[in-house]
Amino acid sequence: MFDLRLEYIAEWVRGRGYASVALQLPEGLKVRATEVVDFLTRETGADCVILGDPCYGACDLFIRYKDLADGLVHFGHSPIPSQGDDPDVLYIEADMPLDIRGSLASVADSLGDRVGILATVQYIKLIAQAEEVLRSAGKAVAVGKGDDRICYPGQVLGCNCTSAYAVADQVDEFLYIGEGDFHPLAAAFGVNKPIRVFNPVTGELRSVDDVRDRILRKRFAAIQRARDAKSFLVIVCDKIGQRREKLADELVAKIRSKGFAAYKAYMNELSPQNLMAYRVDAYVCTACPRIAMDDAARYDRPMLTPPEAEVVIGTRQWEDYEFDQIRP
Repeated sequence: MFDLRLEYIAEWVRGRGYASVALQLPEGLKVRATEVVDFLTRETGADCVILGDPCYGACDLFIRYKDLADGLVHFGHSPIPSQGDDPDVLYIEADMPLDIRGSLASVADSLGDRVGILATVQYIKLIAQAEEVLRSAGKAVAVGKGDDRICYPGQVLGCNCTSAYAVADQVDEFLYIGEGDFHPLAAAFGVNKPIRVFNPVTGELRSVDDVRDRILRKRFAAIQRARDAKSFLVIVCDKIGQRREKLADELVAKIRSKGFAAYKAYMNELSPQNLMAYRVDAYVCTACPRIAMDDAARYDRPMLTPPEAEVVIGTRQWEDYEFDQIRP
């Protein structure tokens, strides 16, 4: 079970003398929201309010929390350094304490001689165990330091794999510690090196090559669907860590320079219902890359990332396709 560090949160609330605190949890942890409220109310006497809107990352930090409470506890994600430091915001990364040394040692021989290690924040503490195991197996190990969106060496976000970029020339492949496909796929597209996924809970080791190829086929199909588009809605998200207004302005200018119509729209939450009314042929999302990569089938028109839009309008070739990333 993910460690929510409730005693630590209570000490923080008491130490800062807060009368009220807002709680922001991602979807997977909302099931424990009432448990957190009951504990903090009992231990601190503070009034707790649950922020009920979806939360996808620290990029989705609820910056207006002062309208509701003295402090904010944000669960499930690490800080994004480039967003600045607010002393009234506490990040609880909700790591899962595990020992992977035995299970990883059993599959270490199937890895290459030079291995880069990546992980999501929930498993970032397991990188040290992985280094120990792989070095004992005679592997050269590299853990890269990402840019200012990345809090820890080796950490990968769905929108940023600069920890992988930093050591790509030192390794033959990457070992990603975590679950799911989105985060390792960001690295797979970004560094063009084999990515092996190690599930720290089950001990399973697998490749993402098949998933990568399937996603690429889907993205090629989305680009082809948009080939006949004459008008584009370029979407800017107003979330603190997803707002790329300069990029949106550049895209609008590029699209118009090629003789197409382009419109810019601001939104806080993207959904098929929010976009349905606009009379355009395709959407371009400058918010989280996951919207186009994971949710494209939900939209009634092609949902493109910025590099994909460039392919459609002819300022980039498909051979130069790249995964969309958010940089500081």
